[in-house]
Amino acid sequence: MISIEKFGLILSPTEREFENNGVFNPGIYQEENTIHIFYRAVQNGNLSTIGYAKTEVPLKIIERHEKPLITRDFDYEKHGVEDPRVVKIEDTYYMTYTAYDGINAMGALATSKDLMNWEKHGIITPKVNYQEYEKLLQCCDKRNLNPKYHHYYRLFAQIGLVEDKFRLVRDKDIVLFPKKINGKFAMLHRLWPGIQIAYFDHWEDLTESFWENYLKSLTMHIVLDPKGLF
Repeated sequence: MISIEKFGLILSPTEREFENNGVFNPGIYQEENTIHIFYRAVQNGNLSTIGYAKTEVPLKIIERHEKPLITRDFDYEKHGVEDPRVVKIEDTYYMTYTAYDGINAMGALATSKDLMNWEKHGIITPKVNYQEYEKLLQCCDKRNLNPKYHHYYRLFAQIGLVEDKFRLVRDKDIVLFPKKINGKFAMLHRLWPGIQIAYFDHWEDLTESFWENYLKSLTMHIVLDPKGLF
């Protein structure tokens, strides 16, 4: 049996504007005895950036930045850069995070060589609205597609939002495997209600046509779906 010991809080909000409301949901990267913590920092008004702290194993905070490490720089993330996940593949660090524009929550990517300086590459998840999404799902194997994948289309149709072409399918909680598989990147992501996996050679391959073909065969990519109500 595995023994788990709880140590309580190690990071709390501060009086600094960018993290005065909450700090949570961090991505962790460990190098020997050093743990790098990339956390979602929320300021009043529910605006998020990504803060940075560093510990010596397991809990001693030896560094914490007074300003955000990753800020809101583009319209697609103007309300938040959230929920970072960090892996190192070969000689590059990859950070996947949720970009929130106030309506849409989508998966974005940034890369770094040193964990401190990050280059953003934009949205890498499907940029399709719910009408387009529903049409693509019609190509799937309907016998094996959980009916919950139609839930938001039907919900938005009922409340008159389904024709909003700017309301895009939510795809978040993305994380890359820390090693290529058969020479390809492997990425877990979450089109509600399940978890899917995508394989690709380079992040630039995640184009509109890539995702259209992917969604037409979505049942082939699902790795975990819910049972019951949730």
